[in-house]
Amino acid sequence: MNTDSFSDAEIREFYKLKNIAVVGMSKTDGKPANYVPKYLIEQGYNVIPVNPTAPEIMGRKSYPNVSSVPDQIDIVDVFRPSDDVLPVVMDAVKKAGIKVVWMQLGIHNEQAEKLAKEKGIKVVYNRCMLEEHQRLFGN
Repeated sequence: MNTDSFSDAEIREFYKLKNIAVVGMSKTDGKPANYVPKYLIEQGYNVIPVNPTAPEIMGRKSYPNVSSVPDQIDIVDVFRPSDDVLPVVMDAVKKAGIKVVWMQLGIHNEQAEKLAKEKGIKVVYNRCMLEEHQRLFGN
């Protein structure tokens, strides 16, 4: 699977955005959808869980979908199978202010990418937020 064509400098800029909604965030230790957001919290990011099956994750209120989050969201970080990403993005574009949709390692949906880009949202795909952060900032 290919990845997006953003340069390291562009990816670094995305990490200046602090409000990250994590779609598919997990309560289960050891799952990427648990330890990646935990790492982001440790790095000072405001992580907002989006998981309709959990009322709370890591002591933070969880929301059923992106559009129901009352707070500002800069990045929508997606931990869902590629086939499930389009409905996530269709919901996310209803919310103003989102700058980046980030599909984690192994995840890409061309229709979702196209829709987000049409709305002026940048799209990162097939990249892990933890791995890229460590690679670029050496944490």
